[in-house]
Amino acid sequence: MLTHAERELARRVRDCAYLEGDFVLRSGRRSPYYLDKYRFETQPDLLGPIGQALAERARALDPEAHRLAGPELGAVALVAAVSLASGLPFLIVRKEAKGHGTQRALEGLAYPGDRVCLIEDVVTSGGAALAAVDALRGAGLVCERAVCVVDREEGGREALAGQGVVLESLFRLEDIRVS
Repeated sequence: MLTHAERELARRVRDCAYLEGDFVLRSGRRSPYYLDKYRFETQPDLLGPIGQALAERARALDPEAHRLAGPELGAVALVAAVSLASGLPFLIVRKEAKGHGTQRALEGLAYPGDRVCLIEDVVTSGGAALAAVDALRGAGLVCERAVCVVDREEGGREALAGQGVVLESLFRLEDIRVS
């Protein structure tokens, strides 16, 4: 059950970013609706409250986390907002290691054994989140918790659980659709 403030935030996200039509999702699935995360992530009046809410949820879910992480490109603005709200440093997880400079897949400072809470935008099948978890774990980091803005409830939570990651969301897609 959402609080009044959460329902209001869900309504604002819907008004800004919920689209109906014919869309192909990252997973390859077709959908009659789409949540355009860039519409809510690029609006400071939404990004601020979302960042604060994610920070509170991340702290409750993973109070021992040393830092946060967000996959590029979609979650970078979110993880920066959560970092500012929580005071925790963050990492950017690249889709692939860059071919120049440090040639790293992770940007930011981290040390083997650090606990990392993953921040995500919209989770459908969990593919992007799983790739980020793999990269974090490959660098010797511990990632067992993830928080997203919206869970479309299409298998992502279960896919993450299969890899030992607990996912919590601010909203389910239905919360956005009916707000």
